[in-house]
Amino acid sequence: MELKAKVMPFTQEYAMNVHRFLSAVKYSHFNNEKYTVFPGFCDVHVHFREPGFSYKETIKTGSRAAARGGYTAVCTMPNLNPVPDSALTLKQQLDIIEKDACIHVFPYGAITKREMGKELSDMEEMANDVIAFSDDGRGVQSDDMMREAMKKAKRLGKMIVAHCEVNDLLKGGYIHDGEYAKQHGHRGICSESEWKQIERDIALVRETGASYHVCHISAAESVEIIRKAKAEGLDVTCETAPHYLVLTDADLKEEGRFKMNPPLRSERDRQALIEGLKDGTIDCIATDHAPHSSDEKSRGLEKSPFGITGIELAFPILYTHLVKKGVITMEKLVEVTCVNPRRRFNVTSDAGFTVWDTEKEFTVDPKELISMGKATPFEGEKLYGECVLTVLNDKAVYEK
Repeated sequence: MELKAKVMPFTQEYAMNVHRFLSAVKYSHFNNEKYTVFPGFCDVHVHFREPGFSYKETIKTGSRAAARGGYTAVCTMPNLNPVPDSALTLKQQLDIIEKDACIHVFPYGAITKREMGKELSDMEEMANDVIAFSDDGRGVQSDDMMREAMKKAKRLGKMIVAHCEVNDLLKGGYIHDGEYAKQHGHRGICSESEWKQIERDIALVRETGASYHVCHISAAESVEIIRKAKAEGLDVTCETAPHYLVLTDADLKEEGRFKMNPPLRSERDRQALIEGLKDGTIDCIATDHAPHSSDEKSRGLEKSPFGITGIELAFPILYTHLVKKGVITMEKLVEVTCVNPRRRFNVTSDAGFTVWDTEKEFTVDPKELISMGKATPFEGEKLYGECVLTVLNDKAVYEK
């Protein structure tokens, strides 16, 4: 059968796998010129909340939501209960993944015990079973602790993946300390709380030679610091999230669905992120999918927890706001959502793929999301792009 669907370039194995699968009678209706086929996306920053917080999300619901978003591989953050800081605590998550995940799920191990920043985790015990080490949700405050973590990670051949935040600069803030905060009497989070710790960590990378990746950058200064580190030849990469590329604090409303950490920042910051994406300073777009219960997110900007749902909507958001508007090419979007994340995190190609009707318009309705988390700042927005099929290991893990 002739392959009629448009296939984004990746590998010969991938293209052959697409052709073979879509030639099957059961799936031949997807072999149509209206559809575009992509390699399975890879998200290096998600929160699936299990074990410990299964009322927010589970491995089962999170992985199903990921499959609907076109993802065949994700990396799960360690702010769980128990925190995966030893082989024993990690095993609880690994067992659930083996039982319930419909896609590839690679867990992080914590940098420090219980993510408290006081004592290194049992990194050697976990090294063979984790994708990297992170204390995501918290910045490692001690210079000495981060230095020792980098040295140990380097010996183990693992990467440090850092949530960068200087606690002393937060001052009780919960949105960006910009115009919206001033006009509405909210406490702000300064950009320096992010970039100052990135600056410190890069100095430690220079000293230790560690491999280092920065989570969810949101500030213009962060982009410039990382750009200079790369020019210096340091082993440094970074990610941002879809919402930082298309929204600013001018879009805020008095609702918990607009609250995430780091916060939505200024138009200046957004433009700097886009430039960083274009010139390769920003390597990956990761969703930071961070679901909470509807009750938790109903408490407004000040009292709701940080975090929004994002993995099902990431591609439509990026396609609608960046590709259709000519900001980046489709090839660049594939690079930062699939090629670069897999290469940097050594997530080998799984020959998975996802089929999209890129011109299908829809209105975001949280009730239609598979994820247990329904809080999204894009509620009610018209977007383009509908996933109709995601395939992994010759099995349809999502089908419209």
